[in-house]
Amino acid sequence: MGLDRPSWDEYFMALAEVVSRRATCVRRGVGALLVRDRRILATGYNGAPTGLQHCGQAGCMREQMNVPSGQRHELCRGLHAEQNAIIQAAVYGVSVKDAKMFVTFQPCVVCAKMIINAKIGEVVFAGEYPDSLAMNLLQEAGVKMTRESIYKEGKCE
Repeated sequence: MGLDRPSWDEYFMALAEVVSRRATCVRRGVGALLVRDRRILATGYNGAPTGLQHCGQAGCMREQMNVPSGQRHELCRGLHAEQNAIIQAAVYGVSVKDAKMFVTFQPCVVCAKMIINAKIGEVVFAGEYPDSLAMNLLQEAGVKMTRESIYKEGKCE
């Protein structure tokens, strides 16, 4: 009798989805994990910087201005999950070089540039995000991109 165990990628993507539940963004909850040698280095979710009001309390400028997803990132008081994972690793002195990032949505262009300069070797993502420039930059930099469903058996993606 064989066990129905998730692959490592499925396992880490499921954990990224759990991390996304901590998000404080009113538009989209995103979770990220940085992993090397099957060990979690850091996690991050999207939301306002530590100690500041969450977007649900302060209001979402992007929502008020009807800014489409994938545009005008500077009009957000929050940080993205990928940014928070990289920052948390830096705060605690953990190198993310050659790490694998698991994130519930494809990175935006700002996060893509951070991923490239942090020397993260691979990004595994579930949902798409409307930012083709990000994908082009990651490809040009040689960052491996893999799409992995969070849920199996057709439940949800």
